[in-house]
Amino acid sequence: MMTTPSSTRNTGTIDPRGPRLGAGITALLLAVVMLFGASTAGLVLLAVIAFGFVLGAVRGAEGTWQGWIFRTLVRPRLAPPEEMEDRRPPRFAQLVGLIVTAAGVVLGLLGVLAAVPVAAAVAFVAAALNAVFGLCLGCEMYLVLRRWGAIRPA
Repeated sequence: MMTTPSSTRNTGTIDPRGPRLGAGITALLLAVVMLFGASTAGLVLLAVIAFGFVLGAVRGAEGTWQGWIFRTLVRPRLAPPEEMEDRRPPRFAQLVGLIVTAAGVVLGLLGVLAAVPVAAAVAFVAAALNAVFGLCLGCEMYLVLRRWGAIRPA
């Protein structure tokens, strides 16, 4: 991940612990979708999760409801972060999560309910890796695409 020292905080950086908490919450919800399996309840919950990814893709990870939980309930109880993180890779990761979950929702709405737990499982792997190990697959994709020139620096 791209990080900067905490002394250089600005509007382009975020506390990296926020997206990790959000990923943990999302992973738990995706596990519930997988437990629901190919059902209407799983489809509805996956749609709610996809909406959260819409917020993250548009407003950044800090603009999601999970970001609100971190900002208002968790961060005030923590010491300042040692490093801040560029907000663009986590925002891109939110877009990747949206694409995966939206595919499951669309296919579920088209009658392919088996796609719901499959999409949830794919998204779960990414969310769990981020929450547990701090490995953000979408962030890594962002960095690779930027290195290849597919994403221009701001």
